[in-house]
Amino acid sequence: MPDFRFEGTSINGRSVQGVIAADSSSEAKRKVRKLAEQHRVKIQRLRKRKTFIYKVQKNGDKPTTGEQKAFTKEEVQQALTKLGYKILKIQPKVLALKLKPPTTEIVTFVRLSADLLREKLPFNEVLQLLGNDMQNPTLKEAIREINNDLRQGKDSEEAFIKQEKALGKFSARMLGLASKSGNMTDVYESTAKFLERNAEFKKNLRSALIMPMFTLLVLFGAVIFYVAYIFPETAKLFQKLGSELPPMTTATLQFSDFLINNMFYILVIVVAAAGGFIYFIRTPRGKFLKDKYIFKVPMIGPLVHKTTIEIFCRVFYSLYSGSGENVDAIKLAAEACGNKYFEDQLKTVAIPMMLSQGKGLVQSFEASGVFTKTALARFHSGAETGTVKTTAMQIANYYERETVYKLKNAVDFVQLAIAMIIMIVMTALTLVSSETAMISPKSPIG
Repeated sequence: MPDFRFEGTSINGRSVQGVIAADSSSEAKRKVRKLAEQHRVKIQRLRKRKTFIYKVQKNGDKPTTGEQKAFTKEEVQQALTKLGYKILKIQPKVLALKLKPPTTEIVTFVRLSADLLREKLPFNEVLQLLGNDMQNPTLKEAIREINNDLRQGKDSEEAFIKQEKALGKFSARMLGLASKSGNMTDVYESTAKFLERNAEFKKNLRSALIMPMFTLLVLFGAVIFYVAYIFPETAKLFQKLGSELPPMTTATLQFSDFLINNMFYILVIVVAAAGGFIYFIRTPRGKFLKDKYIFKVPMIGPLVHKTTIEIFCRVFYSLYSGSGENVDAIKLAAEACGNKYFEDQLKTVAIPMMLSQGKGLVQSFEASGVFTKTALARFHSGAETGTVKTTAMQIANYYERETVYKLKNAVDFVQLAIAMIIMIVMTALTLVSSETAMISPKSPIG
């Protein structure tokens, strides 16, 4: 998240200056405008922190190049001059694109951090070590900025959330809260476990769905090509010879003519429908409905549902302190699941019941309607024995083992279903082709 520096004057004529973090210039302007109204300050200038490329030389040595972030070129020049460098060139970096690091890089960073913290290495040394060791430039820069912010005394949560575009919203929130939780190593360990499980589940789900969908797409294309272009040549030849076409051949030929005559309109409708669906599921309402009904999809739905509960329990375990109902822990765990329906039910049903009606944890979870009977039964047992935290981890581990096993079965089932569909389609094409081959053309002699 970029930094913006605002400069202005107060009603007393005193100079005012500050730095805010925002995703864009428009958001920065809104934040600064709000601050100006609250403190009655007149804003004169708003500058974004940029990356400058410099080339310097010292004591006749070989010139060196580097990058430095600053609000102005003059700041970079002054800093390098104080270090005794002769300035050869300073210019803004033209292409400063920041691509999000791969999930594997983020998992590596969190996992190594957890391991080094377990070895009692100071956190600032952990950040310095990994900041130098990470290969992805975006992640490397984010780690270094976090380390610099912490050295300057900034709040840890603020420093990590500032880098949520590089680390991901969940990772930034969890790692930011780690130093405040009192069990920093455990939070890092749980975050790493969550990221690994999430990446593994998505990978397995893609392997279960993408290849079968690609196979169906190729099969669909082959059938359309056969019906629209290859089959009509043979069938229309018999028509020219005056032969009477059998029922399946006639129906297939009519379907072929319909496809050819309306191909443009069919393509427009299909593309518009697909584009509209993709656009809709990216809207807040679309995400909510997609996440709500994906639980009901045969085979895949229960796996997604149980994985969502597993993620919730794993994060809840990391943040639950055992005092009260820990509303903040429930909120963050719900957000970490990545399912808008699950999150909305906990925030609009479960949490209000706890706060306004004084209901217990298990009763509120049950009212949300997003937990399985198994999970509710285990939470009920944990609440009675005072082991809610331990119970959450037990549920997470149980569902992890179950989903890994059942996902393999789901992959086998999907592959079998695809094989059956291919067999049915090929059988139908064979029957139509066989029927066409049995047509006897009329003799040309009257």
